[in-house]
Amino acid sequence: YMAENNKNITTINKEGKTTLATVLLSSIALNIVLFLPNVFGWYSFLVAVLSILFFLLLLNFFRNPKRVFPSEDTDKVVVAPADGSIVAIEEVDELDYFNDRRVVISIFMSIFSVHANWFPVNGTVTKVEHQKGNFHAAYKAKSSTENERSMVIIKTPEGEEVMVRQIAGACARRIVTYPKVGDKCHINQHLGFIKLGSRVDVYLPVNSLICAKINQKTKADITILAKLP
Repeated sequence: YMAENNKNITTINKEGKTTLATVLLSSIALNIVLFLPNVFGWYSFLVAVLSILFFLLLLNFFRNPKRVFPSEDTDKVVVAPADGSIVAIEEVDELDYFNDRRVVISIFMSIFSVHANWFPVNGTVTKVEHQKGNFHAAYKAKSSTENERSMVIIKTPEGEEVMVRQIAGACARRIVTYPKVGDKCHINQHLGFIKLGSRVDVYLPVNSLICAKINQKTKADITILAKLP
């Protein structure tokens, strides 16, 4: 991901290859069945158009752009882990791990967003945990604590701990989290993937310098959310 000459390349995320292949083959088989008898008339063309549009939507959903943070200076920088819109910046009592006050920045990912997730900070992964839960709409505040989610704790070189939560939405039913405890991580690396509409929360120390704003559009691995103390 650090290669400058590759940063404009967009590929298909590995999480989508099986799904795309299955949908493509099923669509081809369905259209062959409908067109060969030649008895369905314009319905056959309608199904063909809808099949193509659905496949293109999935293709867009599983796109995997290579991102490179535009500066070599990443010390204490917190970048957006996901594409989307910032729906919350607030102080909360985080009770799953820190048991203290934290600033949480929440990014809502629509179905049209890139759904790959990146590490927001450099450091070492100290905890990875998956929690089962509900499937409320991801833009709602209660989704952070009630929905199915994965938690990743990263300890930065300066000793600060940052939590990233991948949160399932009303439609999302699969969260993929790549790192293991002990892994070294960098902001230009993938953290995981969430299928369909979802949300990613970043929990920071309360004395962090917040650079983001509510309703701001984010670009993963590019947009700076905050500077750690």
